Amino acid sequence: MIDAVLFDFDGLILDTESTLRRAWEEIYQSHGVSVPGAVWASWVGSSADPVEAYEYLERNLGRSVDRTALRDRRMAREHELLEREPVMAGVVELIEDAVDRGLRLAIASSSDHEWVAGHLRRLGLFDRFDAIVTADDVVATKPAPDLYRTALDRLGVSAERAIAFEDSAHGVAAAAAAGLFCIAVPNGVTRHASFPGANLIVQTLAGRPLADFLRAAESADRG
Repeated sequence: MIDAVLFDFDGLILDTESTLRRAWEEIYQSHGVSVPGAVWASWVGSSADPVEAYEYLERNLGRSVDRTALRDRRMAREHELLEREPVMAGVVELIEDAVDRGLRLAIASSSDHEWVAGHLRRLGLFDRFDAIVTADDVVATKPAPDLYRTALDRLGVSAERAIAFEDSAHGVAAAAAAGLFCIAVPNGVTRHASFPGANLIVQTLAGRPLADFLRAAESADRG
């Protein structure tokens, strides 16, 4: 039986990844630079502020940039865009179904606690989670399994009795390394990535009952 459901945050509950990429694309365009979708997707999931984005710009410009100034510019634009972003399709229904079933819920995110908790409160979802584990709580973020292992410890649940929802290749790798049954839900940014560690890949959570995922996990060979 499954006792817990673990969620990534960025790009799964809230579409912060599209707004992050849009903010960076505006910066790149102002410098006459562009980044292919597959390259960008490979950076997603390990950090809310991927160092690769700065390195890519510097390589293309052939010089160093003021990373602090760029970060401030990017964050201001991202916050502006996120003010209009709702919860991603199907997420609220999935969470409410899990709560009704008495399942334990946790967040495992490579972003910092202030970022995740602040958005969850704005979206009215903060109190739904029994544990919120972020980059502030571990030494290594995704694709390392530390975030998921810490979340499982805080819930008091074994990996064999939990499932995880992820949207990025780094996130899927982390969940798989922690021994979790993992459902990948690619978004507009991460659809370019591959998910070899995912047990299931679905294009959206909208209209997908939690019962389907629970049955799949409970019938899977967890080795």
